[in-house]
Amino acid sequence: MNLQKRVLSNIIPSHIAIILDGNGRWAKKRKLPRTFGHKVGAENLKTTTINCSKLGIKALSVYAFSTENWSRPKEEVDYLMKLPRELEKSFKGNFEEYDIKVMFSGRRDRFSKENKELLNKIEEKTKDRSGLILNICFDYGSYTEMLTATKEISKLYKEGKIKLDDINEELFSNHLYTKDLPKLDLLIRTSGELRISNFLLWQLAYSELYFTKKLWPEFNYKQLLIAIDNYQKRNRTYGGLKEKK
Repeated sequence: MNLQKRVLSNIIPSHIAIILDGNGRWAKKRKLPRTFGHKVGAENLKTTTINCSKLGIKALSVYAFSTENWSRPKEEVDYLMKLPRELEKSFKGNFEEYDIKVMFSGRRDRFSKENKELLNKIEEKTKDRSGLILNICFDYGSYTEMLTATKEISKLYKEGKIKLDDINEELFSNHLYTKDLPKLDLLIRTSGELRISNFLLWQLAYSELYFTKKLWPEFNYKQLLIAIDNYQKRNRTYGGLKEKK
């Protein structure tokens, strides 16, 4: 049985997250500007999103720009701020064909007025679509996400809208950016780095982790299938005991 058939014959993860790492190194290896690496990486994001949709995956969360990425060179940050505009072009073509819904997770107070309006426009335009949900984490940091949720819940408690005993895992999860997404099944990180980098820390509690040395622009359909195949071979116990069949 070939790889694709084997993957499709097993349980497909509902929600995959990817740390899109290695664009700059991919470009450097080819003596090209880092910004060109991000351009190729953005194209690969479009392709990977469509491939995930074809496989029946319900949600794809991608780490596109972290709260710490503002410290990168200005030229690189300025280019990355153009990513929403580049992605918008895709929504009029294949993304529309596959009924892909787009949402953005992260802070918005540090974006330009134009980018804020663009993010809102994209979300509004795709909100009624029923296909795969592409969750683009942009100016995202898990510490910030959890602190924001904590402050919101504290405010509700202070105002007497909830009791102390109402505060539980479900309530906390419902105040995160990902509240409308399925539970996270699989995290993929490209480029060979073995760390989480402040990404979806709460959501990752019982997710499977997969690390590949492939740089993000090199992560193609075959690499996606290999990652899912690896996930399907895991013995997911969620803290209990479960014998493999």
